[in-house]
Amino acid sequence: MPDGVGQKTGRNAIEISGLRKTYAATGRQAPKEALKGVDLAIAEGSIFGLLGPNGAGKSTMINILAGLVNKSAGQVVIWGFDQDVNPRQSRAAIGVMPQELNIDPFFTPRASLEVQAGLYGVPKAERWTDELLALVGLTDQAESYTRNLSGGMKRRLLLAKALVHRPNVLVLDEPTAGVDIGLREMLWANVRRLNEAGMTIILTTHYLEEAEQMCDEIAIINHGQVVVQAPTSALLGRMDGKTMIIDAGGRVDLPALPHGARAEWRTDGRLAISYPPSQIRADQLLDALRGAGVPIVDVGIEAPDLEDVFVELTRG
Repeated sequence: MPDGVGQKTGRNAIEISGLRKTYAATGRQAPKEALKGVDLAIAEGSIFGLLGPNGAGKSTMINILAGLVNKSAGQVVIWGFDQDVNPRQSRAAIGVMPQELNIDPFFTPRASLEVQAGLYGVPKAERWTDELLALVGLTDQAESYTRNLSGGMKRRLLLAKALVHRPNVLVLDEPTAGVDIGLREMLWANVRRLNEAGMTIILTTHYLEEAEQMCDEIAIINHGQVVVQAPTSALLGRMDGKTMIIDAGGRVDLPALPHGARAEWRTDGRLAISYPPSQIRADQLLDALRGAGVPIVDVGIEAPDLEDVFVELTRG
């Protein structure tokens, strides 16, 4: 694990205020405002989800954090270092695992990590190449050319490259896109270990179930603006809707239900009753069913998930 990462101070790992980015007009394309005054605070030691549809501005924000894209306006502070005042220190505090496989095919994994460490100015005595190779499961492939590695192994190498300078903040940009289950489990096991050691993790993903399981807090960005930032549990709780699933042993006539409840038969023969828990209790629905003589062989409850919240907040 990276030395010193676990020393928590109770501050924010990243603070973004009034962040704007406008891409200049090119050819027939008009200027594009990718970020429209974004304010965002990411707590130190958290696993933070940055979600949004394609074109929402996530990649632009990540590239600004990484120092690859110049912002048009606003302030970015990474681990206490203002990008404009201390650009080298702010860049050294963050590591980015990109979505694209940008690896030199003629380098070995060991050489790739050594070169990356050199670019960050890490002295040879402070490098942890062997430990990194073991962390991502590439010890046996350390001297193989990267062009001979599988796609999954290349993604592991990208993670190792993002960690060579022992950053305090790690950004994972769609890290599990197109990877198999085994690699996904290995990646998340490593992410949890790094986070337990104190590293702040920022995750972008289109797999919303992943974000729901992994992230302490989530921000959803749409059309260049943050539409919500909240703890994951609070986001899930904001949807006032549940679905009661009834196995009635076959189709029966539907009874009158409390106002606000809606019933439909699913293709598997079960009865689905959608209702707002703030207005209707589950026992009221069950009483209505029993009162109408509807047999209840089995019953279950489906709660909203992050996908429901995401769709609701990004609709239109």
